[in-house]
Amino acid sequence: MLYIGVDLGTSSVKLILMDENGDIKNVTHREYDCDYPHPGWSEQDPYKWYEESVKGIRELISGYDKNEIAGLSFGGQMHGLVILDENDEVIRPAILWNDSRTTVENDYLNQSIGQGKLSEYTANISFAGFTAPKILWVMNHEPDNFKRIRKIMLPKDYLAYRLTGVNSTDYSDASGTLLLDVKNKKWSDEMCEICHISSDMLPALYESYEKIGVVRPEVAKEIGLSDHVIVAAGEYRTVNEACQKIVRVVDHVEPETDLVSKYDIHYQQYKNIYPAVKELFLKLQ
Repeated sequence: MLYIGVDLGTSSVKLILMDENGDIKNVTHREYDCDYPHPGWSEQDPYKWYEESVKGIRELISGYDKNEIAGLSFGGQMHGLVILDENDEVIRPAILWNDSRTTVENDYLNQSIGQGKLSEYTANISFAGFTAPKILWVMNHEPDNFKRIRKIMLPKDYLAYRLTGVNSTDYSDASGTLLLDVKNKKWSDEMCEICHISSDMLPALYESYEKIGVVRPEVAKEIGLSDHVIVAAGEYRTVNEACQKIVRVVDHVEPETDLVSKYDIHYQQYKNIYPAVKELFLKLQ
């Protein structure tokens, strides 16, 4: 059987077709733009992710028997905020992981709510790129958009939702939202209250290897897949079994001693420079 892997990156979506033994049959990628409407902002159009992913899958499976394709799985950029309205339409461009507009919201979470409370609720503290401060930013700066929110998801999970109709995410990505109660493996009621959202807006939680659904018939027809393709497919019983079958060492790369010493010098320079200009970065946002 054949399996598709989709990696939704910041500059392109990369796709791979392989069999159950890890033998690669085909690879391709599709590029898309990143928008920077203001200094420190970074946004993308989720519709473009889907459009280019569909084109990429078509290229990837061209010449292969669609009935041999049994499963499809996703990886991708973390922390980004995708919000949908009651009609499942994207409300605004996705705010990406490398967006730094949330300085005020980040400080509110770390200082007013407090890092101790955040750690208690989520086993984490807030960083500007996390999802929770992005939600607060939309509430503070785009209240009309905030009122329209019915679903909240991460970038790769938007693709999975378009393909399956299931709003889902894995625990790994969820842990980077600052919304997950990591200890109890559920969405944090306290963080939902702090962010003025309800937990039913958030994706269902799955282990990364679990089946979340199958590709919808109409989508399968659009892409050129059969209607039995499973989306994280049960080919392997455990992650260890999968690694034993498909992961292989193909080369060893040893560090170049002279370059290591040069990088060390520059890294020390960076450590000295960054604290001196940190406040300047904040003023430029």
